[in-house]
Amino acid sequence: MAAFDPLTAVTDAFTGLVFGKTETTRLPVRTSTGQAQAVYLPTAAPGLGDSGVIIGREVYSGKGYIYDPFQLYGQQLPAPHWLVLGESGNGKSALEKTYVLRQLRFRDRQVVVLDAQGEDGVGEWNLIAEQMGITPIRLDPMAALDGGIRLNPLDPAITTTGQLALLRTIIEVAMGHGLDERAGFALKVAHSYVNETVTGRQPVLTDIVEQLRHPEPESAEAMNVALEDVRAWGLDVALVLDRLVDGDLRGMFDGPTTVGIDLDAPLIVFDLSHIDRNSIAMPILMAIVGVWLEHTWIRPDRKKRIFLVEEAWHIINSPFVAQLFQRLLKFGRRLGLSFVAVVHHLSDVVDGAAAKEAAAILKMASTRTIYAQKADEARATGQVLGLPRWAVEIIPTLSPGIAVWDVNGNVQVVKHLVTEMERPLVFTDRAMTESASSRSPLEDTLADELDAETESRAAEMERLARADETVA
Repeated sequence: MAAFDPLTAVTDAFTGLVFGKTETTRLPVRTSTGQAQAVYLPTAAPGLGDSGVIIGREVYSGKGYIYDPFQLYGQQLPAPHWLVLGESGNGKSALEKTYVLRQLRFRDRQVVVLDAQGEDGVGEWNLIAEQMGITPIRLDPMAALDGGIRLNPLDPAITTTGQLALLRTIIEVAMGHGLDERAGFALKVAHSYVNETVTGRQPVLTDIVEQLRHPEPESAEAMNVALEDVRAWGLDVALVLDRLVDGDLRGMFDGPTTVGIDLDAPLIVFDLSHIDRNSIAMPILMAIVGVWLEHTWIRPDRKKRIFLVEEAWHIINSPFVAQLFQRLLKFGRRLGLSFVAVVHHLSDVVDGAAAKEAAAILKMASTRTIYAQKADEARATGQVLGLPRWAVEIIPTLSPGIAVWDVNGNVQVVKHLVTEMERPLVFTDRAMTESASSRSPLEDTLADELDAETESRAAEMERLARADETVA
């Protein structure tokens, strides 16, 4: 026990008499939640609102994560387009499929899928299409010869200008360089003559090839050149188109468009799984499908359309196809089109032959979802997309089903949840190896909650849509 100090006691008594008590009482501090985030670091960032499609749950806050480009466009999103990145086996496919299924619960949604992957002779989306009573549009050179699906680049549903642009794109993709003025003139003359003279049926590529090989004298006289010159100018063009008529791609594009393709169905699946993904056939096919959809599918009818492309590097890696889709994105935005590009690695496109066009398309994608990648790939992705450092650091550590979402600068870590009803359609490979009891009780509970919330939200959105139509 400390000894009593009379001097200290007198000093304390005098100080207390003059200044009051020496002990101080801490006053309450009033602050905002924004300022308090510096004190309570785990505070989660705000979400995207409560209107749209349920994706899953935010990892750090546990809140439901809701996203819909059509609801966010014009407010939080400058463009409705979406880029999905990540290595295989981390959940990209499950996310795409559940997103489409949940969007299709709303009456004013329509989806086109370019399905470039498959197994057992059918595309990856075949099961979902079957469950919805829809027959995929399977483009297969071998099947086309036996009465399979055909898409005609000269279909009258495509404008004359669109037909000529499509023919140029096909030729430029196959040749690997742009058409010079003379070859372009020969193609334009042949196309114009075929459109003017072929009646009673759809013009087809064979007509163009024949006219390039045997141009009319009037074509040469119009430009005051020799007929042999016009024939020479169009020879390379004829050889390229002949591949679609009598080469390894014959059967798919050298006849009238197949009758019965339902462009009003809620889901349209182009099954490209029988096409060699590393051949020149894939970008040519992408060009034809892109223009064909632009002129026959996108219409000003107030429908919200989603165009989802698997293995999208086939588009972005070709300068001519990338330019075509870039125009489609700009045009489609005015008519309610959301473009979803699925890519394994960003380096597949930013280091490719169409780096300039790829940068333009990536800039249009205001939503970016990144699943697990290796550390070096994650750093390169973060640099190109401008991700915060903390997000780049956690990308290599992400578990399957968890991704970093960047919605116009709002960055969250989200766990995607799949309902019991969706599971057989989404995890088609796991159905053979896993039993229903392999899920934890917590996963069952979350899935049930998500399913109920999805149904409720769909009903509410349909009620609001009916109200809007009544007002209109």
